[in-house]
Amino acid sequence: MGEWSFLSDWLDSIKTHAPMLGRVWLLLMMIFRILVLATVGSDIFEDEQEEFACNTLQPGCKQVCYNKAFPISPYRFWVFHIVFLSVPSLLFVVYAVHLSSKDEETQEKIGIIQRKEPLASDGVPRIQQCYIVHVILRLLAEVGLVVSQYLIFGFTIEPQFICTGFPCPHTVDCFVSRPMEKTVFLMFYFVVSILSALISFVELVHIFKKIYSHRQLKTFEKENRSNSNYEKGREPHSVQLLDKMVMVNLTSNHSDVDSTHKTKSLGSSNSRRSSQSSAKKPPLNI
Repeated sequence: MGEWSFLSDWLDSIKTHAPMLGRVWLLLMMIFRILVLATVGSDIFEDEQEEFACNTLQPGCKQVCYNKAFPISPYRFWVFHIVFLSVPSLLFVVYAVHLSSKDEETQEKIGIIQRKEPLASDGVPRIQQCYIVHVILRLLAEVGLVVSQYLIFGFTIEPQFICTGFPCPHTVDCFVSRPMEKTVFLMFYFVVSILSALISFVELVHIFKKIYSHRQLKTFEKENRSNSNYEKGREPHSVQLLDKMVMVNLTSNHSDVDSTHKTKSLGSSNSRRSSQSSAKKPPLNI
């Protein structure tokens, strides 16, 4: 299994940034697609063209009928299926490795220990944006390949195929080897493909929901921060107003005290004058 060693590196690179649903998709890809096709599929479809029999000896008729019955071999179609689904993941791995190496070079030049992921214009990390694009491409490829499998093979492999056309001299009956086994294998891959597409869709919805909740939390924190700054900005102004009010009250109290002192002094002086004037006047003789 030395030729499959690249799959471990691929798995390690994706699971670093993939959520739980992405890892489930990788499990389906590794076990139910690659492993099953490599161990069981080759035994089922290795002799399909040799075992495809027609009731004629006309040269070339058997090959033409086989080409009409199977425009592409199911085994080769599923190999292409795995390759097409692996392309978005491999592109994501290449971008992630490039980004990590670029960050390491930047850290070595600047000498920063703490690493921060580069953000895009909308605040989402670029690696997360690349992962979202990778999931969308994976979902589109999955749906397109499922539709193509239905259009080419349908849901069942019929045991008999009726063939007409050149170079066959007449209507020819051809027979497929192990049709029931191939039908079970075909349905198995239909189920795996639909399940993988469903997992990709749910993963995409989960990522968008997570981004939306993160943005809502950020806006809430900004609002709380602005409100706290506003309250802090109001405090010195209110203190100044209180100081001014206290000073006004103090000045008014001082003025009232001065006025009362003045009135008291004026009253005492008037009483003294009246007493003096009464003392100077002689008493009246009657």
